Amino acid sequence: MDIRPIGVFDSGLGGLTAVRALRQILPEENLIYFGDTARVPYGGRSRDTILKYARQDVRFLRSFDLKAMVIACGTISTTSLDVLQAENDLPIIGVVEPTCRRAVQVTRAKKVGIIATLASIRSGAYEAALRRLDPAVEVVGKPCPLFVPLVENGRIRRGDAVIETVAREYLEPLKETGIDTLILGCTHYPLLTEIIADIMGPEVTLVSAGEESAFELKRMLKARDLRADESRQGEAEFYVSERTEDFERIASVFLQEDLRHAARRIDIDQY
Repeated sequence: MDIRPIGVFDSGLGGLTAVRALRQILPEENLIYFGDTARVPYGGRSRDTILKYARQDVRFLRSFDLKAMVIACGTISTTSLDVLQAENDLPIIGVVEPTCRRAVQVTRAKKVGIIATLASIRSGAYEAALRRLDPAVEVVGKPCPLFVPLVENGRIRRGDAVIETVAREYLEPLKETGIDTLILGCTHYPLLTEIIADIMGPEVTLVSAGEESAFELKRMLKARDLRADESRQGEAEFYVSERTEDFERIASVFLQEDLRHAARRIDIDQY
């Protein structure tokens, strides 16, 4: 039995959707979450800046005695995962490979769409992973740069004219391509599942990056004999790099549960 915590981080609070999946799939595990709320979003920044921020995020989490880490951020997973894995001596899981494996399994017409940040789409990482898994898959990518700031500001509900207008502008041309599977390539995007599903229609299967990375982590922990005792209930700690005010309210939306754990603020520039 290994009760050391698992570190999870994202550019903001979107990675809490991955925490939600982890708490459902691995309820016995302890989690430490860091959201870089001072510098969200990462998606429009240069690769060098994203790597710099990611290294600081990792160094902060490594100040705890972790047994594994999940990068609950599509932008970092697509631009920096290989570097972070090479630089660190503990298992680090991103969102790209497990998500692409699931998409290849469920697509019927071998036409897969990807929505993600600008940096993720530019990297080509999702497309490359899909083509490694199945060279016959046709891939259509669409950057959705306004989704992250809108989600971070709580614009996630049906009937919200702002998010629905933006979503239609992004998604309607994607639907016209004939895709039958859509990867939500950023962990913020599951909060928009209802709106996205309304636009794409029931014939398009949505694949969530955060959920698939949680299943991947479970397989890895079992293979390395790192699981905690399944009879226990794990705990979670939350850290952010800016304002802790309203964290409980906002995080409760992402986690889809009442949260009674306040976040602690840390100075990420010290790492």
